[in-house]
Amino acid sequence: MRIIAGDARGRKLKAPKDRRVRPTADRVKEALFNIIALDIEESKVLDLFAGTGNLAIEALSRGAAHAVLVDFSAGAQRMISENLGRLDLAGRATVMTAPVARALRALARRHERFDIILLDPPYGQELVPQTLDQIAREGVLPDSGLVVAEHGVRDSVADGYEPLALTDRRRYGDTVLSFFKLSGSTV
Repeated sequence: MRIIAGDARGRKLKAPKDRRVRPTADRVKEALFNIIALDIEESKVLDLFAGTGNLAIEALSRGAAHAVLVDFSAGAQRMISENLGRLDLAGRATVMTAPVARALRALARRHERFDIILLDPPYGQELVPQTLDQIAREGVLPDSGLVVAEHGVRDSVADGYEPLALTDRRRYGDTVLSFFKLSGSTV
């Protein structure tokens, strides 16, 4: 697993030997960041189900101003912190060790908002619909914000979670990227 572009281009990230953690494949990550390239510079990013920190670290390398990485696993938190430290990005990131639902509630209570929200939960557990529904309710996305959900082709992901509306969907083998914005957003 490596950083594809930006300041940390070509640098490798530490990845777990545990097969239960499934980092985003390089080709899917490259496609994702090519699609959202114009939205990254100086953005505030929220990476839910962060795992290794792969997606948020790629965003930071490409110019995101700050990232919040959320994962409930203490092991993931240690790996994320190590990866951020190795790439000198720890000063631009906050790591939260908590279940995603609890973290979203806490971020909403603090009135935090994110330009880009990335979520890549384990496939087949219906976590994408639950998380999108909560993102829509909590108000952590500004009008111009973007949510990108990575999920398996067999996962059931609706075209909307009021007020989030699907704007694009791309398939890469068994992986799907679904892009959402607030309905009525002009951006």
